[in-house]
Amino acid sequence: MTTTEPRTIKIFDTTLRDGEQSPGASMNIEEKLRLARQLQKLNVDVIEAGFPIASEGDFEAVKKIAQTIKGPEIAGLCRAGFKDIDRGWEALQYAEERGRIHTFIATSDIHMKYKLKMTPAQVLEAAVKGVKRACGYTPNVEFSCEDAVRTELKFLAEVVGAVIDAGAKVVNIPDTVGYTIPFEYFNIIKYLKDNVPNIDKAILSVHCHNDLGLSVANSIAAVQAGAGQVECTINGIGERAGNCSLEEFVMAIRTRGDILPFKTNVITEQLTPASRLLTSVTGIVVQPNKAIVGANAFAHEAGIHQHGMLMDKSTYEIMTPESVGLKASALVLGKHSGRHAFKKRLEELGHDLDDDNLNKAFERFKALADLKKEVFDEDLDAIVADEVMRVNEKFKLSHITVTCGSFAVATATVQMEIDGEQVRTAELGDGPVDATLKAIKKLSKSDARLVQYNVGSVTGGTDALGEVTVRIGQGERVVIGRGSSTDIIEASAKAYIDALNRLFFASERDIEPL
Repeated sequence: MTTTEPRTIKIFDTTLRDGEQSPGASMNIEEKLRLARQLQKLNVDVIEAGFPIASEGDFEAVKKIAQTIKGPEIAGLCRAGFKDIDRGWEALQYAEERGRIHTFIATSDIHMKYKLKMTPAQVLEAAVKGVKRACGYTPNVEFSCEDAVRTELKFLAEVVGAVIDAGAKVVNIPDTVGYTIPFEYFNIIKYLKDNVPNIDKAILSVHCHNDLGLSVANSIAAVQAGAGQVECTINGIGERAGNCSLEEFVMAIRTRGDILPFKTNVITEQLTPASRLLTSVTGIVVQPNKAIVGANAFAHEAGIHQHGMLMDKSTYEIMTPESVGLKASALVLGKHSGRHAFKKRLEELGHDLDDDNLNKAFERFKALADLKKEVFDEDLDAIVADEVMRVNEKFKLSHITVTCGSFAVATATVQMEIDGEQVRTAELGDGPVDATLKAIKKLSKSDARLVQYNVGSVTGGTDALGEVTVRIGQGERVVIGRGSSTDIIEASAKAYIDALNRLFFASERDIEPL
């Protein structure tokens, strides 16, 4: 009896490109590089680092990642025009043979008619010319048929065959708008496998959005039909309802190997650290019931479940927490803990800090430990997010004084440093948070509107760190800011100022979805 070796599915991570297109999830270069290093540890096959022509910031981020990251291929997204492709390779060239030009054009009737205003013949010509231009720089070229699942199948097959003839080594069939369902997607991939004569000369890739909640299921169906690469993101972030969740797809393949004869190269123990790092960088919190990496993913409350777990964990857990990087801390961190224990725990949580940032985080940790009996992993994540992962600071909080009470109008006096100059003002408000944010807005002379304000506890107890997340908007741009402190007023001020800094330094983008 012979057993067939599982087929390896390549994991193409687009957290830094499509994931960054989540509203408010823009990242600066250092944040992108920090995430790229974690993706390297995760051992993904391809990192899509950005859209080089979208902005100078995106270009520099792709260039820096291409220069720095070793192991995974580094991809940059480019429209099929020569200007995009030339700019893309200008950033990707530093990755040498690992640099991948990922070029695309829409192929569905609705996109060709209303967005591109091009005929099918013109789209086909542009696709072929774009791939040939990219192949002039590198043989590592991927082509995507944007909105492929709403493309007429005969034309889709024609485009796929033509771009393979032009030199594309990977052809992506994206569900750009999250429209398809598993059996339909299976049939689309199977149709291409059966009707494109040169299909064996390229890897078929899939890129699924989650508008109907089917992105992971659709990706699995596509792999069953013969796709060899899945494009996904950490925590499933991305345009609108997000993308195929990397951790969910990878663990589905690993857990159901009995009926899914596939494998990936992902080091699954790095999934939780990657998830936590992304949350720290973007401020986009994972819902507690999120599969694999949610806070409740391995929590059991019902008595019958708890009884089963005490007898044998396999009664209610289909994977181990350790397999996705969840580890019970052997170190209780408190005010007597040393720098080495602190550094080790941060590394286990996925935070690889240089000496300067480690010193900053350790100082904040010691200050917090003086206020709390025990510092938890969630506190450490918040410390790193609050002290280390901040954008360049035009605005800095110096101090706040607040007076309020049942029979008094709340007053906040805020002192800030703006471009190196200390400024101060006082404002009245409907409560201490309102007064504080009004004072900050007055000092910063910002016309941004507060879109959302959320406050929560990082851990339990009355001494817990309070964590505030705000969304502010200016025009069509919306950014997220985060702040944490045992004082919720201070946390609110930090979050608002973090958002103002992100808004000020945000690069203008003109990015098309894929």
